[in-house]
Amino acid sequence: MANDAQLTKLKIVAYSDPQFNDEVDNGEFNTLLNPEKYTFNYKIESNNDQASGTSDLSPRFNKKLPEDLELEFLFDRTGVIKQAESEEEGIIEDIEKFKKVILDYNGDEHKPNYLIISWGTLLFKGSLKEMSIEFKLFKPNGAPLRAVAKAKFQGFVEDDLRVAMENNQSPDLTHLRIVEEGDTLPLMSYRIYGDSKYYLAVAKANNISNFRKLTVGQQLFFPPLEKTS
Repeated sequence: MANDAQLTKLKIVAYSDPQFNDEVDNGEFNTLLNPEKYTFNYKIESNNDQASGTSDLSPRFNKKLPEDLELEFLFDRTGVIKQAESEEEGIIEDIEKFKKVILDYNGDEHKPNYLIISWGTLLFKGSLKEMSIEFKLFKPNGAPLRAVAKAKFQGFVEDDLRVAMENNQSPDLTHLRIVEEGDTLPLMSYRIYGDSKYYLAVAKANNISNFRKLTVGQQLFFPPLEKTS
C-alpha cells in the first residue's frame, strides 16, 4: 500500500512540441521545497465595438483567454535545507538548471519550451510568460546563497481540445443552422454575428427572397461576414 504521507515534489517537464510528445533532454525540474501557494488568473476578452446609431456601449463576450499560473520557487544553499549536493556550490548552478527547463528558447518552435507542471491535483500545461529572481542572502565574497524566483506561466490547450472546449461560435467562421419554431432571420443573425442588421446578407447567401417566411426545419448557411459600421 502506498504511503499517503510520502512527500511529493512539484515537477516541471519541458517538451519541444505543442503535442507534448518530445521531452527536452535534461528537461525536468523538481522543486527544492513545495510552494506554499499557487495562483490561477483568468481573463475574459470582450468586444467593445459600439453599434452605429446607439448612445451606449454594451460589451459582448468574445472569448475566454488561457489561464495564467503564478508560482514561487525557493533556491537555498545556506545549509538550512538538507540537500544531496554540497551547500558550498552556491545557487547559481541550481538556477541555471531551472532556467534551462523553463526559459530556454526552443529553436524549432521559436518560443520557450512547452511545460507540464504537476503537483498533487495541479496539472498545468503552458509556457513561461515572465519571471523575476530576487537574491536575498550572500557569502562574504558576494556569492548568493538564497533566491526566490517568481514565475508566471501562460496556459496552453492543444488545438483539437481547444476547439472541443470552446464549441466555437465565432462570426469569422461558417455556420449551418436549422430553423426552429419562433426563429426569425434577424434573430438568428444576432445570435451568430452579435447584430441583427446582417440578416439581408444572410438572406442573399441563402437565395431567400422573403426573409419573413422561414420554414421550421429549414437549413440556413451563415457565412463569415466583414463587419460594417
